[in-house]
Amino acid sequence: MNQSAQPTHPARIARYPFPLDSDSYRYIANVEPARTLRHTAAGEWGAHLIDIDSEYLTELAERERILAADPGRRTLSPHAGPLAWDALLTVLRELAATYPESMQLHQERGQWHWRNALLGHEHRFRYGDDETLPQGCPLAFLGSQIQEDITILDQRGGELWLEGGLVTFASNWSLAFDTGMSFMEIHGPVPRDYADGTIPRAEQFLMRLRPGDGYRRTNWTSTVRGRLDTSLESYADWAPDQIAILSGDIGRELFLRTEVQHLLRLPDTGGIAFFIRTYLLSFGEIATVPQWRTRLAAVLAELPQEMAQYKGFAEVRDLAVDWLQHA
Repeated sequence: MNQSAQPTHPARIARYPFPLDSDSYRYIANVEPARTLRHTAAGEWGAHLIDIDSEYLTELAERERILAADPGRRTLSPHAGPLAWDALLTVLRELAATYPESMQLHQERGQWHWRNALLGHEHRFRYGDDETLPQGCPLAFLGSQIQEDITILDQRGGELWLEGGLVTFASNWSLAFDTGMSFMEIHGPVPRDYADGTIPRAEQFLMRLRPGDGYRRTNWTSTVRGRLDTSLESYADWAPDQIAILSGDIGRELFLRTEVQHLLRLPDTGGIAFFIRTYLLSFGEIATVPQWRTRLAAVLAELPQEMAQYKGFAEVRDLAVDWLQHA
């Protein structure tokens, strides 16, 4: 037996985008080009702009359930229809190029023909004609094909504005509340960012993107009991979990939540599509990768209190660090 061989991890661990590169953490833009493969202590991630994995059918079903209960998770400003259509066609082209064995897109006689074998779905539509789409909305159709949440921004008057999106897996924010706000207004609650200029620099970077440019960044926080939907709209459902975890099983019930956020300048309208893909890994799963276990413990122990509060670790920080150190 090769003693130097690395252990084989389950796919959900091997493909997990572990977000911590050092033993301390401060807010940085951490932007890099999209489609850049990243190797980790457990495997690799990041080869594709849109990621389809073993949770595909489960997460799309969860999105459908949430939208049926709360249609307000999808918003679009009255003038933003062209942005939504640009995002739809851009992503369908991306999917067809990335997963040609299961997804195809063809143009025939002024119509587009989309086929998704993973869903057993085919549909024809005319670009720009909402009535040719299921539910009459390009964002609704796009959200039924990808696991990512979607937001769309437009650039006006030297600022970026959130024009809408489809977000069912928000982490402590509300798309309906934020739609119509400027980029700076949306990020007002983030601690320390205004002091060091991270948010203004991020906005300037986005406004310099050229059509077709794609970049990504990661963000991370905590989630209890593996909930994808921790939006403000569902606060009454998940808030009690934050207290229950204090007497619960940290390894089984506390999750590290990583968002891979892709930024794409749309080719036709010049808008910016912002895709948020959420990955969850329990502390018990993290502990199976020794490098991740020790790093997460170090970061949580060192994290400034206001950041720990913002990321949902304030009350459970000591328990989490102790659990990781003795796992």
